[in-house]
Amino acid sequence: MNEPVRYPALQVVDLEAEGAKVTDSYRNMVINRVNGSCLRLAVFDGNYRWHYHPKSDELFIVIEGCLALDLEGGRELHLHPWQSVTIPAMTVHRTRAIGRTVNLCFEELAAETVFVE
Repeated sequence: MNEPVRYPALQVVDLEAEGAKVTDSYRNMVINRVNGSCLRLAVFDGNYRWHYHPKSDELFIVIEGCLALDLEGGRELHLHPWQSVTIPAMTVHRTRAIGRTVNLCFEELAAETVFVE
């Protein structure tokens, strides 16, 4: 993925303000980069598609709301504010926001996403 990075190193970022600006039902943006990884801020309400990342783990931290993570095989995780979980590479999953949810995600900047239909 070749997404623009919103903030360079050494710039203070107000993540709460960034999340509050979002009025769309889905917004996922790269906030900044750390070595070969990135910090994403996602704000959404609803379901994301089933997918996996072949070579990249994905770490979620919920800031606001409740994020459900459905895993292949029927397992379901629920994250509330200030809870986190790491989804290992090759794990088929989808995210579901239970109402408006704001979360941070750490992953490789060039992580490939494979959608499962």
